[in-house]
Amino acid sequence: MREIIIKKNDAGQRLDKFLTKKFKNMPISLIYKLIRKKKITVNRKRTKENVILSEGDLILIFVSDELLGGDSSKKKFTAGKVNVIYEDENILIVDKESGLIVHSDTNDESDTLIDRITAYLINKEEFNPDEENSFAPALCNRIDRNTQGLVIAAKNAQALREMNDIIKNRNIQKTYLAVVHGVIKPQEGEIKLQLEKDSDKNIVKVKNTSTVNSKTAITKYKTIDKTRNNDFSLLEIELITGRTHQIRATFAHIGHPLLGDGKYAVNKKDREIGYKSQALCSYSIKFVGCEKYELLSYLNKSEFIATKPDFLKLFM
Repeated sequence: MREIIIKKNDAGQRLDKFLTKKFKNMPISLIYKLIRKKKITVNRKRTKENVILSEGDLILIFVSDELLGGDSSKKKFTAGKVNVIYEDENILIVDKESGLIVHSDTNDESDTLIDRITAYLINKEEFNPDEENSFAPALCNRIDRNTQGLVIAAKNAQALREMNDIIKNRNIQKTYLAVVHGVIKPQEGEIKLQLEKDSDKNIVKVKNTSTVNSKTAITKYKTIDKTRNNDFSLLEIELITGRTHQIRATFAHIGHPLLGDGKYAVNKKDREIGYKSQALCSYSIKFVGCEKYELLSYLNKSEFIATKPDFLKLFM
């Protein structure tokens, strides 16, 4: 028999969701079967897979450890540089360096932003994976590997739920800085496109009309500065929608690709002057209309700024 007591970070989720996080090697079909056969109980009573767990609930599992397949694997987290912009007991805002992936992808990178953040919190003794049933520090937003800028991480389950809701309800304003080729006319405006994702090639394609698989992408921009010879422009960008590669695909489509971008443009000449990846930075985050949130209301009207990106040196 396995006995599990639900902790604060486990509460508020369905029983089946909790068990799949706790026992990653255990098939969901087996979990449902054990619940039906009363091999899994909550507070010593028959239960259902969709019951919402509360702090202090007792889960009993009447099977062998071999059948459970063991707890979620305990991995070693890579300790690396974490540029902390802001931190409190609930969240962490970091300035991710260009070239660092936020999560492990199919290549199973050993050095990721979330691994560094987890190691950072373990070293501070704010997180102990051995004491948690299912929760681990989690990122609330993500940016491309070769994009610099602000990423928010949640330190507890309630903060994660509220921050995800804040982002979903657009109670957060994000501003990007980017360098594009040439001078855009008009120098300030809004661009509306249809983007269709091609997962096999990891790109998005611009469509002239709406398709079954396309999504509307709306991008606001303002020219802040230009180089003396008008080769490059510095833009401040606000995303009204948040689509994959939205900024890169949008400006490439209108003939002003990002400096250094080799996915949506040819960057051979950019590489020759030292720009091997897109000149793009998630530069600022501002929280608005957050008074309604129980835990994170104190963030309302707060604004956070990233470290100045290296590409600003192109401009006076």
